[in-house]
Amino acid sequence: MMMGLGWVGAILVGAGWLALGYCFGARYPPARIVLSARLAKKTALANDTNGNNKKKKNKDPLEIDNLADILQDFKMVLVVRNDLKMGKGKIAAQCSHATLGLYKKLLHRAPKALNRWEMCAQPKVVVKIESEEDMLVLQERAKSLKLPTHITIDAGRTQIAPNSRTVMAILGPIEVVDDVTGGLKLL
Repeated sequence: MMMGLGWVGAILVGAGWLALGYCFGARYPPARIVLSARLAKKTALANDTNGNNKKKKNKDPLEIDNLADILQDFKMVLVVRNDLKMGKGKIAAQCSHATLGLYKKLLHRAPKALNRWEMCAQPKVVVKIESEEDMLVLQERAKSLKLPTHITIDAGRTQIAPNSRTVMAILGPIEVVDDVTGGLKLL
């Protein structure tokens, strides 16, 4: 009767499993290797100097990035349309969409401004506005002061009509943002 293989058998079994793992790994590389290869391919496409990459967006840096060098305190204000009568959860979701939308816009076009806001602990203030028209006027005022904005447009799957402008996010130096939104009441 054989109770076990002993240490020689254990080494042989271990070597067998190691060989099997190697063969399997060569056939199916780990996800991180596959993702690295995909990222390298995307980077190569983005760095195509011949202009052959049609997906590449050539957008200029935003002027707000220059203010990040000279002004310290940045904040984001989220302007919520009060006339839509959204529930609390809907408002939270729309504010999240607006914050992320503006963040993504600034990530490559104004990284210094985004970094300055992050260094200020990412302050966010939520205020209300009474109509879409008022929101669009506010956006034009922000644009005239070179402040970046993002307006979230709802898909209309739950509480409100499709294509409704729900929340506008504005980011910049506190004094300049207050010049645009300072007259609005907190939500």
